[in-house]
Amino acid sequence: MRRNQTLNKRPNAQKIGTYTNICHQGYNCVKNEDDETNPNMSNAALIVAAGRGTRAGGEVPKQWRKIAGQPVVAHTLQAFAAHPAISSVILVLHQDDLHLAPSIDGLTVTTGGAERSDSVKLGLQAIPTGTKTVLIHDVARPCVTDQTITNIIAALGTADGAAPALTVTDALWTGAGGVVTGTQDRNGLFRAQTPQGFKLDAITAAHAAFVGVAADDVEVARAAGITVAIVDGDEDNLKITLPADFARAEQILERRNGH
Repeated sequence: MRRNQTLNKRPNAQKIGTYTNICHQGYNCVKNEDDETNPNMSNAALIVAAGRGTRAGGEVPKQWRKIAGQPVVAHTLQAFAAHPAISSVILVLHQDDLHLAPSIDGLTVTTGGAERSDSVKLGLQAIPTGTKTVLIHDVARPCVTDQTITNIIAALGTADGAAPALTVTDALWTGAGGVVTGTQDRNGLFRAQTPQGFKLDAITAAHAAFVGVAADDVEVARAAGITVAIVDGDEDNLKITLPADFARAEQILERRNGH
């Protein structure tokens, strides 16, 4: 992945690893002059990793815990950095985690906000000029495949938004006080996943207009009237949420690598 952004010249500019941290502490993102006309500058990946993930347990946030020999964040970044259709990768981190960022050439790092939606807004501001679409992905889904990424990008050829999902197949109950109080019709229900892809201009405007807390970027998009196509999800594309999820994700990654 070529480096597509340079640092605005200021005396306090910071470098972390082999990439330049260009979008936090008031620094402006400055793009190369050829970004507007470069035909490869089309699809950005925005990895949201500013959360603390307390339900997952452990002494450090879940994105920094190791599975299959690397931190969760490294597996997630590599999935997008290695994809031939992804032209830039933006990583949104908590201010306290900037020193932990992996060294990946061409990676852009920016500081997140108080809520996930704030982090996404800040990440969108760091995307290179000339980018047409963005895939917004939770860092806690390190098992995302090339095929899922490809399918989302393909769907954006005809839709302003696209996201992977799995149909709900289990029986659904309602409950209270530890007992079943009723059943819920599962027809038309889906389990949402990421990456959720959008035309960049449309999702940027949607986030700017959205008020409140959203479950994900699809909710923000729909509030702005954006139609979001459903793409087939992947059972292996789990989101690490609870302590047991680390072992499952590690098994998936090791199986792919022939271990």
